[in-house]
Amino acid sequence: MLVQLILKSKASAGVETVPSSASVADAAAILAEKGIGTVVVSDDGGETAAGILSERDIVRELAKSGGGCLSKPVGDYMTRDLVTCTSQTNVEEVLQLMTEGRFRHVPVIEDGKMVGLVSIGDVVKAQLSQLAMEKDALQGMIMGH
Repeated sequence: MLVQLILKSKASAGVETVPSSASVADAAAILAEKGIGTVVVSDDGGETAAGILSERDIVRELAKSGGGCLSKPVGDYMTRDLVTCTSQTNVEEVLQLMTEGRFRHVPVIEDGKMVGLVSIGDVVKAQLSQLAMEKDALQGMIMGH
């Protein structure tokens, strides 16, 4: 299964972005309001990804330096070395990248532009759906349907 199938099945194709100058508090408010785990940092309105800021990044910085980090720009705390994929990347490969890198979100890039974001939840849901289809096909073969 390819990442493009996950993007097509998602309820919302949009990616929540913030500029690198946005405060950590503003980013945290978006995470809470949207019920999501990460925002992509983009200074051009979402066309390119400069970094990514997750709930984990915020919690780690709060533990390390206290509440003062909330007024700092997300550019100070974002992950800059992004691991990305394309719409033609195999889902198993994305899952392996996430597992090895211990992160839960991967921006999808095509021709240098961000076209989506896949989460570990998206990947697991796609894998479960594929397994269910394979199970049904095998049961049909066994039962002669």
